[in-house]
Amino acid sequence: MSSLPATVRDIFNEPGCAKNGSKQENERRKGCTKQLQPGSAAGGCAFDGAKIALQPFTDVAHLVHGPIACEGNSWDNRGAASSGSDLWRTGFTTDMNETDVVFGGEKRLFRAIKEIIDKRDPPAIFVYQTCVPAMIGDDIDAVCKAATRKFGKPVIPVNSPGFVGSKNLGTKLAGEALLEHVIGTQEPDNITPYDINLIGEYNLSGELWQVKPLFDELGIRILSCISGDGKYREVASSHRARAAMMVCSRSMINVARKMKERYEIPFFEGSFYGIQDSSDALREIARLLVERGAPGHLIERTEAVIAREEARAWAAIEPYKPRFKGKKALLITGGVKSWSVVAALREAGLELVGTSVKKSTKEDKERIKELAGQDAHMIEDMPPREMYKMLKDAKADIMLSGGKSQFVALKAATPWLDINQERCHAYMGYAGMVKLVEEIDRSLFNPMWEQLRQPAPWNALARAMAQVHSPAAPGISDPAIDERARRARKICACNTVDLGTIEDAICAHGLTSVEAVRQHTNAIGGCCKRRIEDILQSSARPVLQAAE
Repeated sequence: MSSLPATVRDIFNEPGCAKNGSKQENERRKGCTKQLQPGSAAGGCAFDGAKIALQPFTDVAHLVHGPIACEGNSWDNRGAASSGSDLWRTGFTTDMNETDVVFGGEKRLFRAIKEIIDKRDPPAIFVYQTCVPAMIGDDIDAVCKAATRKFGKPVIPVNSPGFVGSKNLGTKLAGEALLEHVIGTQEPDNITPYDINLIGEYNLSGELWQVKPLFDELGIRILSCISGDGKYREVASSHRARAAMMVCSRSMINVARKMKERYEIPFFEGSFYGIQDSSDALREIARLLVERGAPGHLIERTEAVIAREEARAWAAIEPYKPRFKGKKALLITGGVKSWSVVAALREAGLELVGTSVKKSTKEDKERIKELAGQDAHMIEDMPPREMYKMLKDAKADIMLSGGKSQFVALKAATPWLDINQERCHAYMGYAGMVKLVEEIDRSLFNPMWEQLRQPAPWNALARAMAQVHSPAAPGISDPAIDERARRARKICACNTVDLGTIEDAICAHGLTSVEAVRQHTNAIGGCCKRRIEDILQSSARPVLQAAE
């Protein structure tokens, strides 16, 4: 069992990483020994990354060893969906206190494991290390090993305290825990030539279920999904798969590579965002399975399904293309979505004005250039002030981003669509592409945005009053604005009621006297009498003229 520093060094020397693999050996070592910079975990710490990577395993109890705030901040922060057990949605924590910091929290951890087994009896327990127990020296590996022997249940240590690095590092540490303690520990009930693993797929908003029917139709079995809607037994027996696809994520490249080395499972990185990418992914899966022994007719059947689904999808989005003509989109997300969603936007007929590459690899950037051209605007880091200016100047008609950026778009009165992990809609596969187009159209042409861009009534009235009293008003006045300003004027010195209120009362009730007007309005001051008389006379003139 390797130490945490050794595991981190091994992860940073990942040969499967295109950026790291292109370095010389000495440069790779130099980069891996670089000290962690302050603020590098601002977008999520290593514990957070490990928790969101493994929590979608639905029948596992996820126990956080640390203060209760760690579990509170990390619970349910990814919109994964489950078709089975809901145990994963229950928060378990040892809730360490000051006494545990002084005397150690290992006994408390062991008691928590026993309580979970007694009350819930899960197939396995994942124990997450956090900063406080790591700093005081709690050995969760030893506790988990002792609990496994005592209770006869797999108790898996996930050694990922937040201070070791960023969220992306935490997902890789989670993958190392699976490789060391879970994968290969059980055998499946049966195996077929059509078994595959999906790695880095989290079933956000049920996206996996948009693609699974296509696999079922082709006879392809998802032996294990790591980790969306996954089960412990499935991932424990995932070493018997015939091929693997890393779904839109470099976060678990170490899992895919080591499973290839240990179990000879070939893998590729693909995307199910967009029509063409979905077709390419299905073709590559079929090709790998045939190479590993599946019948050759799988490729023909795959092509037939692709042709049918492409025809349906293109027909569904065709009516939207004229509406999207000339519309520009700004994509602020990063990672693999910086290129995978680009393909979908271009298929929908939208023009891409920029995409964020803050969390993207060198390979991601090359794919963006292939999709959007060599002159593609790749944004390394865009402060909110610049983002607001870009949207306010109408350089983009819609912004697709995560929830943290939505307030910039709302302030600029620009349509916004959630494309990040917290989203409520699934956009994967052919059906997901159609849904993405529908949501973009619904956001772009929502009448709320036109209303939001209108000046506030009090601002419009102030400008109208200024125009009325301005010497240049006759040359630039708007009749509608002038009328609103006229009716808003107070009738006398007491300023208790405006002219429009008096006129409406006279017209609605046929009033002819000062006392009658006073009964229906707040014009009760002594200074109002003369003005009400004038208004009554002016209101009576059009009636007399009509009678004559």
